[in-house]
Amino acid sequence: MKKTLFIAILIFSLTSIQAQNKEELIAEQSTKNDSIKALQSKVDAIQSEIDGIPGWRFKIFGTIGGNVSGFSNWYSKETPNSSVGNFGINLNARADLIEDKYFWKSYTNINVGWVKFDDKDDNSDNSNYEVATDIFTLSSLYGYNLSKKIAASALGEYRSTLVQNFNNPGFLDLGIGITWTPLKDLLVVIHPLNYNFVFSSGDNNYNSSLGAKIVADYSKKFGGFNFKTNLSLFQSYETSNYSNFTWTNTIAYTLWKNFGLGFDFGLRKNKQEALNFIQTTNPNATFDTIDNKLQSYWLFGLNFNFE
Repeated sequence: MKKTLFIAILIFSLTSIQAQNKEELIAEQSTKNDSIKALQSKVDAIQSEIDGIPGWRFKIFGTIGGNVSGFSNWYSKETPNSSVGNFGINLNARADLIEDKYFWKSYTNINVGWVKFDDKDDNSDNSNYEVATDIFTLSSLYGYNLSKKIAASALGEYRSTLVQNFNNPGFLDLGIGITWTPLKDLLVVIHPLNYNFVFSSGDNNYNSSLGAKIVADYSKKFGGFNFKTNLSLFQSYETSNYSNFTWTNTIAYTLWKNFGLGFDFGLRKNKQEALNFIQTTNPNATFDTIDNKLQSYWLFGLNFNFE
């Protein structure tokens, strides 16, 4: 009886000690977390002061994704002997000059992807990598500050492909207006006077026109996440058939130092591109008869970020 009572008291004592130790550790953890939050606030405040210092800022980030696979005598497939591969890269680079009276912000985006499917039993198929995604954008924005959030600005933006059919077509926007910065990470360009030059060759039929240019660019970093979205829209004064927009997005999570996982996706509508594509198989197609479908792309893979 005494032995049983002793064991019960011992177990109760050990349990009480463990519970007490757990509560103490939780309390200590809470104190440490509060200290970390206080230090992080100070670090963020210092970073904000650094960001406010005039001068150049450079940043490069992007996503690399791809995979390869091979099959040999895999009879459940229609092509039992084959190799498959795809590879893509989305590269973004920024160079911003921030001064008290003016700013100059330049940005480039390159998104290229390749894909191949090689049927080992068919000697007539194409076993080489073919271009699947091909996007090139270069923009430069100059602004003279009229107030803390409003600037008179001029924008030049060029969009085309890079690997195939460079500048065929190519879209160049040149315009003037104002740039509004309602938030530190948000920039809105409103240019009511903008000319959209369209370059093409061969049988392609594109038209340039005068219109309005609107660009919205938002970048945010919080925790291990990096988020960026960019909307570029041209509204033609002549006809909506010449209008177009491109919306690109990047979401990345840092796992180790400057590397992590990234997801990129983009949307575009351009009726001139749609018409010229459809006319390759239907020469009689017109703006009124075509279905201007929404264009899209996406890429998931390894993300890198340097600044």
